[in-house]
Amino acid sequence: MGVLVVIGMPAIKKILVIRLSSIGDIILTTPIIRHLHTAYPQASIDYCTKPPFVSLLASNPRLSTIYTTGQLPAEVYDLVVDLQNNSRSRAIVSSLNVLHKVQYRKENWKKWLMVQFKINLYSSSRSVVDRYQDALEELGVPDDVQGCELYPSSAEKDFAEPFFKLGITSLALCFGANHFTKRYPPRRFAGLLSLLLDKKPLQVFLLGGTEDAAKASEILNTLPAAYRLQVTSLAGSCTLMQTAALLERCDAVLCNDTGLMHMASAFGKKIFVLFGSSSSLFGFLPYHAPFELFEVEGLRCRPCSHIGRDRCPKGHFRCMNDLSETLIARKILDFFNGR
Repeated sequence: MGVLVVIGMPAIKKILVIRLSSIGDIILTTPIIRHLHTAYPQASIDYCTKPPFVSLLASNPRLSTIYTTGQLPAEVYDLVVDLQNNSRSRAIVSSLNVLHKVQYRKENWKKWLMVQFKINLYSSSRSVVDRYQDALEELGVPDDVQGCELYPSSAEKDFAEPFFKLGITSLALCFGANHFTKRYPPRRFAGLLSLLLDKKPLQVFLLGGTEDAAKASEILNTLPAAYRLQVTSLAGSCTLMQTAALLERCDAVLCNDTGLMHMASAFGKKIFVLFGSSSSLFGFLPYHAPFELFEVEGLRCRPCSHIGRDRCPKGHFRCMNDLSETLIARKILDFFNGR
């Protein structure tokens, strides 16, 4: 494909993409990086994010320089693509010498109406990636049908390799999430794992950050002793990209609506995803990756938030407690047995 030229605009030689947080949102910008690289193959593409997330992008071959909020860019840019569109990102854009800028249109008012009054103005569960792509519409940047991208290093892949036993099916369990109402209870995960391990020999990896380590211990301690040797907790023991390398090798992933779900999608993994207080209509399902969604339909209080809450406002937590361990386990076993 040749270089994209938009009438009335100078040649695009220097591009900056901005997305400051968080794990999943940044991973969901990687298709946009690819689209820009395809449209402007001779352009240099930089990225600005918060320091904790640099590793997600550092090995992306389409990017030139990663800047952070602690070390802001000072270049002249032909194009800035602001995929955060908040006061911080707009301030960054204002501080730069920019010839042309485009912004992600969040449409937070639709989320607000859905959460507060259950008024649904969404026509479909359109991915946020496609809404990011809308920001490039005026430029004529083409879309594609590929998914997200992550690039673990050889060292990160070497870290992951020893954990896997030849010939044993592997399942990653990403049991954490930033907010309580997005987390399936640890005792329920333990019950679900018991159902799986009773029917099939598996190696299970508990993945998450340091903040998830206590919940990993709770899952392990709730499991019958006979199954514990088949479960390895790596929560809090891996970097982000070491976790990515582990997900890349796993046969399937069971997860809450969390950043690691999108990390797994970057490798095209089969994902079994549990949605609690949120809604798939907000656009955060796995992007161009195979998945099976479990959610409690018809619950009048759902969604109660677009980002999650620290407690259930109703006290019953039915959006998670009504998800059937038996059904989820059966779907996972059907997938493994049909491979």
